[in-house]
Amino acid sequence: MNIDIIKQRLRQEIKTSNKSIKEIAELLGISPEMVTQYCTTKKLPRLDTFAKLCEILEVSADYILGIEK
Repeated sequence: MNIDIIKQRLRQEIKTSNKSIKEIAELLGISPEMVTQYCTTKKLPRLDTFAKLCEILEVSADYILGIEK
């Protein structure tokens, strides 16, 4: 698992989702700063938060994790 790939793919999917970081954070029940940290630091979401984030972004968890190309 490459953290840089995860961060890059999360940033890209958030950018193309037409949802603001604030809106995503509200849907996840976390702060916008935490969403930003998932994209810019080594901090990763809890598994349940990650699953919900993928659902919100309508993206495969495998893709975000770099399991599928």
